[in-house]
Amino acid sequence: MKITLKKKKLQNGKFSLYLEYYKGSTVDANGKRIHLRNFEYLKIYPYQDPKTASEKKENKEIEILTEQILSIKKTEYFQGKYDIKNTAKSKRLFLDFFHEKTEEKIDSPKNYGNWTAAFLHLKKCISTNLTFDEVDESFTKRVRLYFEKEARTKSNTSLSLNSKYSYFNKFKAALRAAFDEGYISINYASKVKSFEQAESQREYLTLQELQKLAKTDCKYEVLKRAFIFSSLVGLRWSDINTMVWSEVRDEENTSRINFRQEKTDGVEYLYISKQARELLGERESPSDRVFVGLKYSAVYNNEIVRWCNRAGISKHITFHSARHTNAVLLLENGADIYTVSKRLGHREIRTTAIYAKIVDQKMKEAANLIPNINI
Repeated sequence: MKITLKKKKLQNGKFSLYLEYYKGSTVDANGKRIHLRNFEYLKIYPYQDPKTASEKKENKEIEILTEQILSIKKTEYFQGKYDIKNTAKSKRLFLDFFHEKTEEKIDSPKNYGNWTAAFLHLKKCISTNLTFDEVDESFTKRVRLYFEKEARTKSNTSLSLNSKYSYFNKFKAALRAAFDEGYISINYASKVKSFEQAESQREYLTLQELQKLAKTDCKYEVLKRAFIFSSLVGLRWSDINTMVWSEVRDEENTSRINFRQEKTDGVEYLYISKQARELLGERESPSDRVFVGLKYSAVYNNEIVRWCNRAGISKHITFHSARHTNAVLLLENGADIYTVSKRLGHREIRTTAIYAKIVDQKMKEAANLIPNINI
């Protein structure tokens, strides 16, 4: 690739300076040669015909500046092409960089907690003086070996497979960020294998159990409405808790929720049933929360357990179980897995496929295929 400084005449008597990145050429289907170029405008404007001493001085300073910019851009290109490390950034301490990335997640409590836990483990296996100069493939393998063999919980037991998966993926995410930001010239995250994620049991309610729960008194009315609403639409606690009335759209004979998922930061448009809309109640001001008084606390979590007990449900149900319930009920009542995946906001269909296992009708039928035997 060739990088060239160029200028364009403006009507105000100045030039607009820009860089041209020439990437060669190709021939289209009609045999016409197409030149491949990208441009980066520097927002620097020297005089076309400087007359005063100050104008000439400004042009001279711009000339020196643009030469430096051009030199830096060429250096960055060759560093990437030939795996040359940025010597200034490579002196930064790895753990300081990881801690910085951890603090960027502070507005997402669960994610921040996982990053913090990963950071505490990395402090046990990485020297506080280790810089990006020392980051290489063998370093990533040593860290992986630590999580696989040495890492322990607070109660001195081995980490669960899901903890290894989560913490090591945070380490890999930091490596990718370091590569993107120029601290290392090779993406070592792509050169080391992640841990497998263990399949967790997903507790849910059947339609009959949800019906029992709906008919049973709950100490906190807002909690009951929010839980049943989640069971009907599949929204996470975080998205229900922060929902405001501007996100609720009533359109002719239907309603939908337009919101940004807190976990994935993706924008979602979720149609909801008439019954689900009724659970939201009367519309208030656009900035008002829909579920006023809903909060995450041990008191509310314990009330879910007591509420289930009063309904005669002995399963270990949490608020997130409502989301699992929604997925299972949709699949049991004929929704295809792709639609369920889209409604739940899953990025990968394999995440939704776990619910398909729960409702596999053929497996249910197979349980009764063998005739009774005399015992």
